[in-house]
Amino acid sequence: MIIEKNCYEILTALENAGFSAYLVGGCVRDALMGLPFHDYDITTNALPQQIMEVFADYRVIPTGIKHGTVTVLCNDDPFEITTFRIDGEYSDSRHPENVTFTANLRDDLARRDFTVNAIAMDLRGEIFDPFEGESDIKKGIIRCVGNPVERFTEDALRILRGVRFASVLGFELEADTANAIHQLKNRLDNISAERISVELMKLICGKNCVQILLEYRDIIGQIIPELIPAFDHEQHSPYHKYDVYEHIVRAVNAVPLEHSKADLLRLTMLLHDVSKPACYILDEKGRGHFKGHAQVGAGSARDILKRLKFDNKTIDTVHELIYLHSDKISTEKQIKRLVGKIGLEHFLLLMEVKKADNSAKHSFVLKELKEYDKLAETARRLAEEQACMSVSDLAINGRDLLEIGLNGREIGDCLNEMLERVIDEQLENSREKLLAFAQEMKK
Repeated sequence: MIIEKNCYEILTALENAGFSAYLVGGCVRDALMGLPFHDYDITTNALPQQIMEVFADYRVIPTGIKHGTVTVLCNDDPFEITTFRIDGEYSDSRHPENVTFTANLRDDLARRDFTVNAIAMDLRGEIFDPFEGESDIKKGIIRCVGNPVERFTEDALRILRGVRFASVLGFELEADTANAIHQLKNRLDNISAERISVELMKLICGKNCVQILLEYRDIIGQIIPELIPAFDHEQHSPYHKYDVYEHIVRAVNAVPLEHSKADLLRLTMLLHDVSKPACYILDEKGRGHFKGHAQVGAGSARDILKRLKFDNKTIDTVHELIYLHSDKISTEKQIKRLVGKIGLEHFLLLMEVKKADNSAKHSFVLKELKEYDKLAETARRLAEEQACMSVSDLAINGRDLLEIGLNGREIGDCLNEMLERVIDEQLENSREKLLAFAQEMKK
Protein backbone atom coordinates (compact mmCIF):
# COMPACT_ATOMS: atom_id res chain seq x y z
CA MET A 1 0.00 0.00 0.00
CA ILE A 2 1.37 3.37 -1.01
CA ILE A 3 0.47 5.96 1.63
CA GLU A 4 -0.42 9.41 0.32
CA LYS A 5 2.28 11.94 1.22
CA ASN A 6 0.14 14.12 3.53
CA CYS A 7 -1.01 11.06 5.44
CA TYR A 8 2.59 9.82 5.62
CA GLU A 9 3.55 13.19 7.08
CA ILE A 10 0.89 12.86 9.80
CA LEU A 11 1.95 9.32 10.75
CA THR A 12 5.63 10.30 10.73
CA ALA A 13 5.01 13.32 12.98
CA LEU A 14 3.27 11.15 15.57
CA GLU A 15 6.00 8.52 15.52
CA ASN A 16 8.75 11.15 15.74
CA ALA A 17 7.01 12.49 18.84
CA GLY A 18 7.30 9.06 20.43
CA PHE A 19 3.75 7.78 19.80
CA SER A 20 2.35 4.78 17.94
CA ALA A 21 0.23 5.63 14.90
CA TYR A 22 -1.73 3.42 12.53
CA LEU A 23 -4.10 3.60 9.62
CA VAL A 24 -7.26 1.69 10.48
CA GLY A 25 -10.64 0.68 9.08
CA GLY A 26 -11.91 1.00 5.55
CA CYS A 27 -8.74 2.38 3.98
CA VAL A 28 -6.70 -0.63 5.16
CA ARG A 29 -9.44 -3.05 4.12
CA ASP A 30 -9.76 -1.55 0.64
CA ALA A 31 -5.97 -1.39 0.20
CA LEU A 32 -5.67 -5.10 1.01
CA MET A 33 -8.39 -5.78 -1.57
CA GLY A 34 -6.69 -3.64 -4.21
CA LEU A 35 -9.60 -1.19 -4.26
CA PRO A 36 -9.31 2.61 -4.51
CA PHE A 37 -9.84 4.53 -1.29
CA HIS A 38 -9.94 8.19 -0.31
CA ASP A 39 -10.45 8.50 3.44
CA TYR A 40 -7.61 7.85 5.86
CA ASP A 41 -8.59 7.13 9.47
CA ILE A 42 -5.69 7.26 11.92
CA THR A 43 -5.55 5.83 15.44
CA THR A 44 -2.84 6.51 18.00
CA ASN A 45 -1.93 6.07 21.66
CA ALA A 46 -1.45 9.86 21.91
CA LEU A 47 -4.15 11.55 23.95
CA PRO A 48 -6.18 14.32 22.30
CA GLN A 49 -4.21 17.08 24.03
CA GLN A 50 -0.95 15.42 22.98
CA ILE A 51 -2.16 15.17 19.38
CA MET A 52 -2.85 18.91 19.38
CA GLU A 53 0.61 19.59 20.80
CA VAL A 54 2.28 17.43 18.12
CA PHE A 55 0.44 19.39 15.43
CA ALA A 56 0.72 22.83 17.01
CA ASP A 57 1.95 24.23 13.69
CA TYR A 58 -1.03 22.81 11.79
CA ARG A 59 -4.64 23.80 11.76
CA VAL A 60 -6.32 21.52 14.30
CA ILE A 61 -10.08 21.08 14.84
CA PRO A 62 -11.31 19.25 17.98
CA THR A 63 -14.15 17.62 16.02
CA GLY A 64 -14.97 14.87 18.52
CA ILE A 65 -12.63 15.48 21.39
CA LYS A 66 -15.07 13.94 23.90
CA HIS A 67 -14.56 10.64 22.09
CA GLY A 68 -10.87 11.23 21.42
CA THR A 69 -11.05 12.49 17.84
CA VAL A 70 -9.09 15.45 16.52
CA THR A 71 -9.00 16.59 12.88
CA VAL A 72 -5.65 17.82 11.57
CA LEU A 73 -5.36 19.68 8.26
CA CYS A 74 -2.18 18.89 6.35
CA ASN A 75 -1.88 21.01 3.21
CA ASP A 76 -5.67 21.50 3.43
CA ASP A 77 -6.32 17.71 3.53
CA PRO A 78 -8.27 16.75 6.69
CA PHE A 79 -7.19 13.70 8.69
CA GLU A 80 -9.20 12.34 11.61
CA ILE A 81 -6.91 11.11 14.39
CA THR A 82 -8.49 9.17 17.26
CA THR A 83 -6.92 8.01 20.48
CA PHE A 84 -7.01 4.25 21.22
CA ARG A 85 -10.19 3.83 23.23
CA ILE A 86 -12.65 1.46 24.85
CA ASP A 87 -16.33 2.35 24.41
CA GLY A 88 -18.74 2.58 27.32
CA GLU A 89 -22.46 1.73 27.34
CA TYR A 90 -24.54 2.31 24.18
CA SER A 91 -27.83 3.36 25.80
CA ASP A 92 -29.23 4.85 22.57
CA SER A 93 -28.25 1.87 20.35
CA ARG A 94 -25.95 4.16 18.40
CA HIS A 95 -23.34 6.08 20.43
CA PRO A 96 -21.34 5.19 23.54
CA GLU A 97 -22.20 7.34 26.57
CA ASN A 98 -18.51 7.62 27.38
CA VAL A 99 -15.12 6.30 26.30
CA THR A 100 -12.00 5.26 28.14
CA PHE A 101 -8.64 5.93 26.54
CA THR A 102 -6.23 3.00 26.42
CA ALA A 103 -2.63 2.41 25.43
CA ASN A 104 -3.49 -0.95 23.89
CA LEU A 105 -4.22 -1.06 20.14
CA ARG A 106 -5.91 -4.44 20.45
CA ASP A 107 -8.46 -2.98 22.87
CA ASP A 108 -9.24 -0.27 20.32
CA LEU A 109 -9.70 -2.75 17.48
CA ALA A 110 -11.91 -4.95 19.69
CA ARG A 111 -14.61 -2.24 19.80
CA ARG A 112 -15.00 -2.12 16.01
CA ASP A 113 -17.85 -3.63 14.04
CA PHE A 114 -16.43 -6.22 11.64
CA THR A 115 -13.10 -8.00 11.41
CA VAL A 116 -12.43 -6.60 7.93
CA ASN A 117 -12.58 -3.12 9.49
CA ALA A 118 -10.47 -4.05 12.53
CA ILE A 119 -7.09 -4.15 10.80
CA ALA A 120 -4.38 -1.57 11.56
CA MET A 121 -1.32 -0.73 9.47
CA ASP A 122 1.67 1.47 10.26
CA LEU A 123 3.52 3.75 7.84
CA ARG A 124 5.91 0.92 6.90
CA GLY A 125 3.00 -1.26 5.80
CA GLU A 126 3.17 -3.61 8.78
CA ILE A 127 -0.21 -5.13 9.64
CA PHE A 128 -1.68 -5.59 13.12
CA ASP A 129 -4.63 -7.97 12.75
CA PRO A 130 -5.63 -9.66 16.04
CA PHE A 131 -9.11 -10.67 14.78
CA GLU A 132 -7.99 -12.22 11.47
CA GLY A 133 -9.70 -9.66 9.28
CA GLU A 134 -7.22 -10.18 6.45
CA SER A 135 -8.12 -13.88 6.40
CA ASP A 136 -11.83 -12.97 6.26
CA ILE A 137 -11.12 -10.64 3.33
CA LYS A 138 -9.48 -13.51 1.46
CA LYS A 139 -12.45 -15.78 2.27
CA GLY A 140 -14.98 -13.07 1.34
CA ILE A 141 -16.64 -13.06 4.76
CA ILE A 142 -18.25 -10.32 6.85
CA ARG A 143 -17.89 -11.36 10.50
CA CYS A 144 -18.42 -9.36 13.66
CA VAL A 145 -15.54 -8.66 16.01
CA GLY A 146 -16.43 -10.74 19.05
CA ASN A 147 -20.05 -11.52 19.88
CA PRO A 148 -22.41 -10.39 17.06
CA VAL A 149 -25.36 -9.87 19.41
CA GLU A 150 -23.26 -7.56 21.56
CA ARG A 151 -21.95 -5.64 18.54
CA PHE A 152 -25.43 -5.07 17.08
CA THR A 153 -26.95 -4.30 20.48
CA GLU A 154 -24.31 -1.62 21.00
CA ASP A 155 -24.91 0.04 17.65
CA ALA A 156 -27.93 -1.07 15.61
CA LEU A 157 -26.72 0.72 12.48
CA ARG A 158 -24.12 -2.06 12.24
CA ILE A 159 -26.98 -4.37 11.19
CA LEU A 160 -27.50 -2.37 8.03
CA ARG A 161 -23.77 -1.77 7.59
CA GLY A 162 -23.20 -5.53 7.63
CA VAL A 163 -25.57 -6.22 4.76
CA ARG A 164 -24.29 -3.13 2.96
CA PHE A 165 -20.69 -4.35 3.12
CA ALA A 166 -21.78 -7.76 1.84
CA SER A 167 -23.57 -6.10 -1.08
CA VAL A 168 -20.80 -3.68 -2.00
CA LEU A 169 -17.84 -6.04 -1.51
CA GLY A 170 -19.57 -9.14 -2.83
CA PHE A 171 -18.99 -10.99 0.46
CA GLU A 172 -21.04 -13.50 2.44
CA LEU A 173 -22.17 -12.84 6.01
CA GLU A 174 -20.76 -15.35 8.49
CA ALA A 175 -23.49 -17.55 10.00
CA ASP A 176 -23.52 -16.17 13.57
CA THR A 177 -23.34 -12.62 12.25
CA ALA A 178 -26.22 -13.30 9.82
CA ASN A 179 -28.34 -14.91 12.56
CA ALA A 180 -27.83 -11.92 14.84
CA ILE A 181 -28.82 -9.55 12.01
CA HIS A 182 -32.13 -11.34 11.53
CA GLN A 183 -32.68 -11.64 15.29
CA LEU A 184 -32.06 -7.97 16.10
CA LYS A 185 -33.53 -6.27 13.04
CA ASN A 186 -36.16 -4.48 15.15
CA ARG A 187 -33.37 -2.42 16.70
CA LEU A 188 -33.10 -0.54 13.41
CA ASP A 189 -36.17 1.37 14.60
CA ASN A 190 -33.80 3.23 16.96
CA ILE A 191 -31.63 4.55 14.13
CA SER A 192 -32.16 7.95 12.49
CA ALA A 193 -33.77 7.99 9.06
CA GLU A 194 -30.83 9.95 7.66
CA ARG A 195 -28.31 7.23 8.60
CA ILE A 196 -30.56 4.48 7.28
CA SER A 197 -31.06 6.18 3.91
CA VAL A 198 -27.29 6.59 3.43
CA GLU A 199 -26.66 2.89 4.08
CA LEU A 200 -29.66 1.84 1.96
CA MET A 201 -28.36 3.76 -1.05
CA LYS A 202 -24.93 2.13 -0.78
CA LEU A 203 -26.55 -1.30 -0.40
CA ILE A 204 -28.71 -1.08 -3.53
CA CYS A 205 -25.70 0.14 -5.52
CA GLY A 206 -23.62 -2.88 -4.50
CA LYS A 207 -22.48 -5.48 -7.02
CA ASN A 208 -23.99 -8.22 -4.84
CA CYS A 209 -27.29 -6.44 -4.19
CA VAL A 210 -29.52 -9.16 -5.66
CA GLN A 211 -28.35 -11.84 -3.26
CA ILE A 212 -28.41 -9.50 -0.27
CA LEU A 213 -31.82 -7.95 -1.04
CA LEU A 214 -33.30 -11.43 -1.39
CA GLU A 215 -31.57 -13.14 1.56
CA TYR A 216 -32.07 -10.18 3.90
CA ARG A 217 -35.45 -9.00 2.74
CA ASP A 218 -36.60 -8.88 6.37
CA ILE A 219 -34.05 -6.10 6.93
CA ILE A 220 -35.45 -4.19 3.94
CA GLY A 221 -38.96 -4.81 5.26
CA GLN A 222 -37.93 -3.41 8.63
CA ILE A 223 -36.94 -0.07 7.12
CA ILE A 224 -39.54 -0.07 4.31
CA PRO A 225 -42.51 -2.08 5.65
CA GLU A 226 -44.54 -1.07 2.59
CA LEU A 227 -42.48 -3.64 0.64
CA ILE A 228 -43.45 -6.60 2.86
CA PRO A 229 -46.71 -7.36 0.93
CA ALA A 230 -44.53 -7.79 -2.19
CA PHE A 231 -42.70 -10.74 -0.62
CA ASP A 232 -43.78 -13.97 -2.37
CA HIS A 233 -46.66 -12.15 -4.10
CA GLU A 234 -47.12 -14.08 -7.34
CA GLN A 235 -48.08 -11.93 -10.32
CA HIS A 236 -49.93 -14.51 -12.46
CA SER A 237 -48.92 -12.53 -15.54
CA PRO A 238 -47.56 -13.83 -18.86
CA TYR A 239 -44.98 -11.04 -18.77
CA HIS A 240 -43.53 -11.87 -15.36
CA LYS A 241 -41.40 -14.81 -14.21
CA TYR A 242 -40.75 -13.54 -10.66
CA ASP A 243 -42.97 -12.62 -7.72
CA VAL A 244 -43.38 -8.89 -7.11
CA TYR A 245 -40.47 -8.50 -4.69
CA GLU A 246 -37.97 -10.52 -6.71
CA HIS A 247 -39.03 -8.59 -9.81
CA ILE A 248 -38.27 -5.39 -7.90
CA VAL A 249 -34.85 -6.69 -6.86
CA ARG A 250 -33.96 -7.84 -10.38
CA ALA A 251 -35.09 -4.47 -11.76
CA VAL A 252 -32.85 -2.65 -9.28
CA ASN A 253 -29.90 -4.71 -10.44
CA ALA A 254 -30.75 -4.08 -14.11
CA VAL A 255 -29.71 -0.43 -13.75
CA PRO A 256 -26.05 -0.26 -14.86
CA LEU A 257 -23.80 0.99 -12.05
CA GLU A 258 -21.83 3.02 -14.59
CA HIS A 259 -24.89 5.17 -15.36
CA SER A 260 -24.37 8.72 -14.10
CA LYS A 261 -27.70 8.55 -12.23
CA ALA A 262 -27.44 4.92 -11.11
CA ASP A 263 -28.24 5.73 -7.48
CA LEU A 264 -31.41 7.66 -8.37
CA LEU A 265 -32.54 5.02 -10.86
CA ARG A 266 -31.89 2.13 -8.48
CA LEU A 267 -33.87 3.91 -5.76
CA THR A 268 -36.71 4.36 -8.26
CA MET A 269 -36.66 0.68 -9.15
CA LEU A 270 -36.66 -0.33 -5.48
CA LEU A 271 -40.01 1.45 -5.07
CA HIS A 272 -41.50 1.32 -8.56
CA ASP A 273 -43.89 -1.57 -7.81
CA VAL A 274 -44.37 -0.96 -4.10
CA SER A 275 -48.16 -0.72 -4.51
CA LYS A 276 -48.67 -3.66 -6.86
CA PRO A 277 -50.04 -5.96 -4.12
CA ALA A 278 -52.55 -3.31 -3.05
CA CYS A 279 -53.80 -2.96 -6.63
CA TYR A 280 -53.83 -6.68 -7.47
CA ILE A 281 -56.89 -8.21 -9.12
CA LEU A 282 -57.13 -11.78 -10.44
CA ASP A 283 -59.56 -12.07 -13.36
CA GLU A 284 -61.80 -15.02 -14.22
CA LYS A 285 -59.09 -16.47 -16.44
CA GLY A 286 -56.58 -16.55 -13.58
CA ARG A 287 -54.54 -13.62 -14.87
CA GLY A 288 -53.26 -10.95 -12.52
CA HIS A 289 -53.78 -7.23 -13.13
CA PHE A 290 -52.40 -4.22 -11.26
CA LYS A 291 -54.42 -1.34 -12.64
CA GLY A 292 -53.34 2.04 -11.28
CA HIS A 293 -50.35 0.67 -9.38
CA ALA A 294 -47.98 3.23 -10.90
CA GLN A 295 -50.01 6.20 -9.70
CA VAL A 296 -50.74 4.70 -6.27
CA GLY A 297 -47.11 3.59 -5.97
CA ALA A 298 -45.83 7.06 -6.78
CA GLY A 299 -47.75 8.39 -3.78
CA SER A 300 -46.46 5.60 -1.54
CA ALA A 301 -42.90 6.23 -2.73
CA ARG A 302 -43.22 9.92 -1.86
CA ASP A 303 -44.36 9.02 1.68
CA ILE A 304 -41.52 6.50 2.12
CA LEU A 305 -38.83 8.86 0.90
CA LYS A 306 -40.12 11.68 3.08
CA ARG A 307 -39.99 9.37 6.08
CA LEU A 308 -36.41 8.42 5.20
CA LYS A 309 -35.50 12.13 4.94
CA PHE A 310 -34.48 12.19 1.28
CA ASP A 311 -34.14 15.63 -0.29
CA ASN A 312 -37.11 17.13 -2.10
CA LYS A 313 -35.52 16.98 -5.55
CA THR A 314 -34.94 13.23 -5.23
CA ILE A 315 -38.45 12.68 -3.88
CA ASP A 316 -40.06 14.63 -6.72
CA THR A 317 -38.01 12.89 -9.41
CA VAL A 318 -38.66 9.37 -8.08
CA HIS A 319 -42.36 10.20 -7.72
CA GLU A 320 -42.54 11.39 -11.33
CA LEU A 321 -40.65 8.41 -12.76
CA ILE A 322 -42.77 5.88 -10.88
CA TYR A 323 -46.00 7.67 -11.81
CA LEU A 324 -45.12 7.44 -15.51
CA HIS A 325 -43.25 4.12 -15.64
CA SER A 326 -46.22 2.09 -17.00
CA ASP A 327 -47.39 4.67 -19.56
CA LYS A 328 -47.27 3.56 -23.18
CA ILE A 329 -45.13 5.76 -25.43
CA SER A 330 -44.62 5.02 -29.10
CA THR A 331 -45.19 8.06 -31.36
CA GLU A 332 -43.18 11.20 -31.95
CA LYS A 333 -46.15 13.29 -30.86
CA GLN A 334 -46.29 11.47 -27.54
CA ILE A 335 -42.57 12.04 -27.09
CA LYS A 336 -42.98 15.76 -27.73
CA ARG A 337 -45.79 16.08 -25.23
CA LEU A 338 -43.95 14.16 -22.54
CA VAL A 339 -40.62 15.93 -23.06
CA GLY A 340 -42.51 19.22 -22.96
CA LYS A 341 -44.03 18.18 -19.65
CA ILE A 342 -41.06 16.64 -17.78
CA GLY A 343 -38.00 17.80 -19.73
CA LEU A 344 -35.48 15.86 -21.81
CA GLU A 345 -33.35 14.72 -18.86
CA HIS A 346 -36.26 13.13 -17.03
CA PHE A 347 -37.60 11.61 -20.26
CA LEU A 348 -34.25 9.87 -20.76
CA LEU A 349 -34.33 8.67 -17.14
CA LEU A 350 -37.83 7.32 -17.71
CA MET A 351 -36.56 5.27 -20.65
CA GLU A 352 -33.89 3.79 -18.34
CA VAL A 353 -36.60 2.95 -15.80
CA LYS A 354 -38.64 1.19 -18.47
CA LYS A 355 -35.59 -0.76 -19.63
CA ALA A 356 -34.77 -1.88 -16.08
CA ASP A 357 -38.40 -2.85 -15.50
CA ASN A 358 -38.56 -4.95 -18.67
CA SER A 359 -35.17 -6.53 -17.99
CA ALA A 360 -36.71 -8.23 -14.95
CA LYS A 361 -39.50 -9.92 -16.96
CA HIS A 362 -39.72 -12.89 -19.31
CA SER A 363 -37.15 -12.92 -22.10
CA PHE A 364 -39.66 -12.22 -24.88
CA VAL A 365 -40.24 -8.78 -23.39
CA LEU A 366 -36.55 -7.87 -23.78
CA LYS A 367 -37.12 -6.94 -27.44
CA GLU A 368 -38.74 -3.74 -26.18
CA LEU A 369 -35.40 -2.54 -24.76
CA LYS A 370 -34.28 -1.47 -28.24
CA GLU A 371 -37.55 0.41 -28.68
CA TYR A 372 -36.84 2.46 -25.56
CA ASP A 373 -33.38 3.27 -26.90
CA LYS A 374 -35.00 4.45 -30.13
CA LEU A 375 -37.47 6.62 -28.20
CA ALA A 376 -34.56 8.17 -26.27
CA GLU A 377 -32.68 8.83 -29.50
CA THR A 378 -35.78 10.46 -31.04
CA ALA A 379 -36.17 12.70 -28.00
CA ARG A 380 -32.53 13.79 -28.28
CA ARG A 381 -32.95 14.50 -31.99
CA LEU A 382 -36.08 16.57 -31.40
CA ALA A 383 -34.28 18.59 -28.76
CA GLU A 384 -31.33 19.20 -31.08
CA GLU A 385 -33.73 20.29 -33.83
CA GLN A 386 -35.39 22.64 -31.32
CA ALA A 387 -38.76 21.10 -32.08
CA CYS A 388 -41.74 22.73 -30.45
CA MET A 389 -42.48 20.62 -27.38
CA SER A 390 -43.61 23.16 -24.78
CA VAL A 391 -45.37 26.51 -24.56
CA SER A 392 -42.00 28.24 -24.24
CA ASP A 393 -41.04 26.85 -27.67
CA LEU A 394 -43.93 28.66 -29.40
CA ALA A 395 -43.07 31.57 -31.69
CA ILE A 396 -45.24 33.91 -29.57
CA ASN A 397 -45.71 34.33 -25.83
CA GLY A 398 -48.19 35.67 -23.28
CA ARG A 399 -47.19 39.28 -23.85
CA ASP A 400 -48.12 38.98 -27.52
CA LEU A 401 -51.55 37.65 -26.57
CA LEU A 402 -52.00 40.39 -23.99
CA GLU A 403 -51.39 42.99 -26.70
CA ILE A 404 -54.20 41.62 -28.87
CA GLY A 405 -56.67 41.79 -26.00
CA LEU A 406 -56.52 38.40 -24.29
CA ASN A 407 -56.03 38.31 -20.54
CA GLY A 408 -55.86 36.06 -17.52
CA ARG A 409 -56.87 32.45 -18.08
CA GLU A 410 -57.58 33.13 -21.75
CA ILE A 411 -53.85 33.54 -22.38
CA GLY A 412 -52.94 30.20 -20.84
CA ASP A 413 -55.79 28.39 -22.60
CA CYS A 414 -54.80 29.88 -25.93
CA LEU A 415 -51.12 29.00 -25.56
CA ASN A 416 -51.95 25.42 -24.60
CA GLU A 417 -54.36 25.03 -27.50
CA MET A 418 -51.77 26.37 -29.95
CA LEU A 419 -49.14 23.98 -28.59
CA GLU A 420 -51.47 21.00 -29.06
CA ARG A 421 -52.19 22.01 -32.65
CA VAL A 422 -48.51 22.63 -33.44
CA ILE A 423 -47.55 19.20 -32.09
CA ASP A 424 -50.41 17.61 -34.06
CA GLU A 425 -49.10 19.47 -37.14
CA GLN A 426 -52.42 21.28 -37.56
CA LEU A 427 -50.82 24.68 -37.04
CA GLU A 428 -47.49 26.11 -38.18
CA ASN A 429 -45.22 27.40 -35.41
CA SER A 430 -44.70 30.85 -36.91
CA ARG A 431 -45.50 34.18 -35.35
CA GLU A 432 -47.85 35.12 -38.17
CA LYS A 433 -49.86 31.88 -38.08
CA LEU A 434 -50.04 31.76 -34.29
CA LEU A 435 -51.24 35.38 -34.01
CA ALA A 436 -53.89 34.73 -36.65
CA PHE A 437 -55.06 31.67 -34.70
CA ALA A 438 -55.15 33.68 -31.50
CA GLN A 439 -57.26 36.36 -33.16
CA GLU A 440 -59.75 33.68 -34.20
CA MET A 441 -59.87 32.30 -30.67
CA LYS A 442 -60.52 35.80 -29.35
CA LYS A 443 -63.60 36.10 -31.57
